[in-house]
Amino acid sequence: MEPMLQGESSSVTSSPLQVFSMMSLSPSLGSPYPWLREMKSEERGLCLIHLLLTCANHVAAGSLENANIALEQISQLACPDGDTMQRIAAYFTEALADRILKAWPGLHKALNSNRMTLVSEEILVRKLFFEMFPFLKVAVVLTNQAIIEAMEGEKMVHVIDLNASEPAQWVALIQGLSARPEGPLHLRITGIHQQKEVLDQMAHRLTEEAEKLDLPFQFNPIVSKIESLDIEKLRVKTGEALAISSVLQLHPLLASDDELQRNRSPLASRNLNGIHLQRALQVNQGSFGELLERDMVNRYSPSPDSTSSSPLSLTASVSIDSFLTSLWGLSRKLMVVTEQNSNHNGSTLMERLLESLYSYAALFDCLESTISRTSLERVKVEKMLFGEEIKNIIACEGAERKERHEKLEKWIQRLDFVGFGILPLSYYGMLQAKRLLQGYGCDAWRCRK
Repeated sequence: MEPMLQGESSSVTSSPLQVFSMMSLSPSLGSPYPWLREMKSEERGLCLIHLLLTCANHVAAGSLENANIALEQISQLACPDGDTMQRIAAYFTEALADRILKAWPGLHKALNSNRMTLVSEEILVRKLFFEMFPFLKVAVVLTNQAIIEAMEGEKMVHVIDLNASEPAQWVALIQGLSARPEGPLHLRITGIHQQKEVLDQMAHRLTEEAEKLDLPFQFNPIVSKIESLDIEKLRVKTGEALAISSVLQLHPLLASDDELQRNRSPLASRNLNGIHLQRALQVNQGSFGELLERDMVNRYSPSPDSTSSSPLSLTASVSIDSFLTSLWGLSRKLMVVTEQNSNHNGSTLMERLLESLYSYAALFDCLESTISRTSLERVKVEKMLFGEEIKNIIACEGAERKERHEKLEKWIQRLDFVGFGILPLSYYGMLQAKRLLQGYGCDAWRCRK
């Protein structure tokens, strides 16, 4: 297929994107041209990328009138039940609109005052994500195998779960520990979660499994948020071999450095945004993930650790350092950390928008290739999980912004700084993880050290 921006014809109708790229946003363009609705999927995707970047640029500059025009145009193309680009654009549009509304706290609060998400719905969405994607299942396999190998020969084992929401992981661990050659041990699991009912359900399920296998077991529930956790309540005892599991719990403790954001050059930011907008029109085919990946290679190639966008020395907050130091002081045998390997903690809106477009594109593309567009479960995961994460990354600042995913290299630096060493993944654990991925019947999944 030929690139859409090549060819001899200068006809406006031959390439709507050519015309679109030359249009300047103005009040007179509030109602999109009819051909916008007649675009092919690839052309529409490119226009949506262009509009999202344009809108974000206006939002960042405080040009609300132009941002509103861009949002109105996006609404003609995006929808939460369309193709990949239409779906992801719908949630980024909502996030940008929410960021604008935050300029009027009273209005924003009034519009969101009746929004309520039941704990049961949150649990359901997390379970759906667990089933639809292999990420957390792989984390479970690797974590459990690491614990089993580290606890070889131990008689009293204590596992601290910083996010005790999924009993399936510890059911598997109980089964593994009960079958070890040297015989059973005494297992104590401390589960931390802000919802008591979640901990009650986990306690019941794990106790039931331990009794069935005749494994001495104790569950210690702690109702708390991670950021307000009292380390003393973990009640680590002398003689216990301690393991700590953290699944997607550390990134909310990170904080941006406001001074860094204020000191960034406005001129440099404007020039960078201009490059983004010019290059956004150069990609032309493939899945949304491929479109966006090729686009970002041309205009914004994220480095492995994106050091320039969020230096570790400036963005690490006291809370994350002190929390990790407290965990290090517990004399644990090991700690297994699972985090999203993305850079969503940049200091500027444009940085975070580009990085999050890049990473969430892969997730939306995955669902597009495996699950029907009309699936209610898919819509729930996209809206209640991905949509809310995107909104937090794009619309929020300061302490309110919790989705601060960072690259692996940053976490290695941070953990090393407080005294943790890095251990290789278990060979047997990797074999189990690869078998699990093969069961998904998709060659796209890879597991590497």
